[in-house]
Amino acid sequence: MTRRVLIFANGALPNLEWARRLLQPEDTLIGADGGTHHLLAVGRFPHEVVGDLDSLSPALLDELQRQGTRISRYPREKDETDLELALRHALAYQPEVIRVLGALGQRLDQTLANLALLAAPWLEGVDVRLDDGVEEVLMVQSEAVLSGRAGETVSLIPWRMPVEGISTEGLRWPLREETLYPERTRGISNEMTGAIARIRIRAGHLLVIHRKEVS
Repeated sequence: MTRRVLIFANGALPNLEWARRLLQPEDTLIGADGGTHHLLAVGRFPHEVVGDLDSLSPALLDELQRQGTRISRYPREKDETDLELALRHALAYQPEVIRVLGALGQRLDQTLANLALLAAPWLEGVDVRLDDGVEEVLMVQSEAVLSGRAGETVSLIPWRMPVEGISTEGLRWPLREETLYPERTRGISNEMTGAIARIRIRAGHLLVIHRKEVS
């Protein structure tokens, strides 16, 4: 069985019912400080809470501890965001998959920082995606598979540098061993042609944004 860690961040999470359906009993759940409120809203207690905890009341922290939640508190004046710390803690569970919910929207600076974390070398080998039920975002460093529906939008954005050797399957406008450049917009607004799309690259970091058909 795939080992999954789900991290709830403190950004927008527009569809709580989608988040509730996503959860599986065997998932390890981490609240990145205020993201803990999203977890509680879908009826689950986190296994661990990570951050400076300035968004959680002392009474709530006491209740979480009574429920068996591990509290990992950091100073408010720190060099990392709560989400970066939560991702680092997630690796201790040796996951194959990490899903981060509530990491998009609200603050542009936080959103950009969250996207940048996807390129962290210490996350290589783990399938890490940001997902809010409307869009999922991932950084392809070798290959990736998307699941969805025909007509859903998929945008391919080179991260910082040109991305070489891009090949795709299941997209309306396929790429075959091609290069995309960060100062050009060729990879924006492709479309899935079925339930599965595959993306492979030879060199670089390719940011993929998959906008889902919300149901």
